[in-house]
This record gives sequence, C-alpha cells and structure tokens, in this order.
Amino acid sequence: HVRSRRQRQMCIRDSYEAIATLARQAPVGSIDETPWYCHNALQWLWTMTTDTVSLSLIHPNRSQDAFLALIEEWQGILVSDGCGVYQRWVASRQTCLAHLIRSARGISQKRDTQLAACGTWALKELQALCHRAKAPPSGGEWSAWYARFWRLLKRYHERLDDAGRLTRRLQREMASLWVFLREQGVEPTNNRAERLWRFAVMWRKGSNGTDSEAGNRWVERTLSLRQTCRQLGQSTFGALVDAVTSFFQGRQPDLAWLY
Repeated sequence: HVRSRRQRQMCIRDSYEAIATLARQAPVGSIDETPWYCHNALQWLWTMTTDTVSLSLIHPNRSQDAFLALIEEWQGILVSDGCGVYQRWVASRQTCLAHLIRSARGISQKRDTQLAACGTWALKELQALCHRAKAPPSGGEWSAWYARFWRLLKRYHERLDDAGRLTRRLQREMASLWVFLREQGVEPTNNRAERLWRFAVMWRKGSNGTDSEAGNRWVERTLSLRQTCRQLGQSTFGALVDAVTSFFQGRQPDLAWLY
C-alpha cells in the first residue's frame, strides 16, 4: 500500500525521467497544451508526444517559459498549432493543418458569398495538401497546387474581414505548411498530441484538477506513463506494479520496455 502522495510520486519518478529523456532526444515532437486547475486557479497541462513516448508537464503559465520547461534542450522538428509561443520556434516546424481546415470550414459556412467563396477555396486546397501525406504529389501536381494557393492569397490578402485574416495567417505560416512532405516522421496535423487530452480532460472534469504541487506531479507522471504504455502496447497496470514493487525493494524498475 502506497501511503502518501510523495511515495506515489517517487514510485514512478524513474519511469517519468526516462520518458522525459527519450522525448527530448526525439527528432520530431508534437506539442500542445490544455487548461488544468490547481487550487481552482488556472494552470496549463502541456504534452510533448513523439512516435514512442509522451511527456506531460503542468505549469502555471501558457508561456515561452512553460514551453522551454517542457522541452529543455530539445531542438527537433516541432509539430504544433499556430499559437504564438510555437511560431517563434527557430528550428523547423509543421503547423497543424487540421486547425487551419477548421478555420476555413467555418468561413465557408458564412452567409456572405465572398467570405464563403474564400473559405470554400481554402478548405479545398488545405484538404488536398493534407491528403498528400498519403499520396505525395508529382512535380506537376505540386506546381498546379502551389499556383492555385498563391492565387488565393493574392486575391484575399488585403481584405479586412475573416477572409483577409485567414489568408494572412496562411501567408505567415507558409514555411510551416508542408514540412511533412520533406521530413520523414512528420505528420500534417497535431492529432498525436491532442489524442492525450481526451483522458486528461475527463480526469480534470471528474476531479476539478488538483489541490497541491504534489498532486500536479502525480498527474503529469501518471499521464506520461499511461500514454507511453498505450503507444508501446504495454500494460499500464504492469508498469505501475513493477514501479511500486521496485520502490519498496529499493531497486531500479525494469525500463527495458521503453527502449
């Protein structure tokens, strides 16, 4: 029986630190954040997900400092939404096309015909681009798509409405729209990180968050272990049993399943 929060944290500390090391060594990382509450005060639950592990961190802020606390010295390819924290990333970044597609779809449903036309056009081209993850374009197909895309930007760029805001956003994100076509292991959306939130949001709604820093550490370590086990096809219960047993026997847990 694990009698205290501190003991529970210590039981899975080694697993969490190993997951953190592997995440920060990965060539590609999908990163996202969602609200969390501690003492009923708004904080942020961050995640960095790679093809094998998921690292979670609770931080008081949604800021550059929080982002750096999560990644530390990592310098890989970032997959993210268009939040300003991520747009300042100096290394290569793939912006989430699913977020842009949702924005375009919303505009395509406007009553104003010119707005709807812009949204429909952007929606079609962004969906076509996303589809290229499974069917890479030939040189001719890419040239045709690129020409259509530039016509869209030129036509709506100066507008002051939602159409102009969307096209200017696409222009700002230009260098990050198709990194997935150049770099192996990069996905066109941030769904890999967002999948973690389903369980985390249910936990937040059921518990109303945490009431201490110790609780925050337990949540981030448990989420990291659970999601990593799911990614690697391992039993979360088995990993927890080994971690607890190792803790009370004074030995290192078996982490071979992570590698």
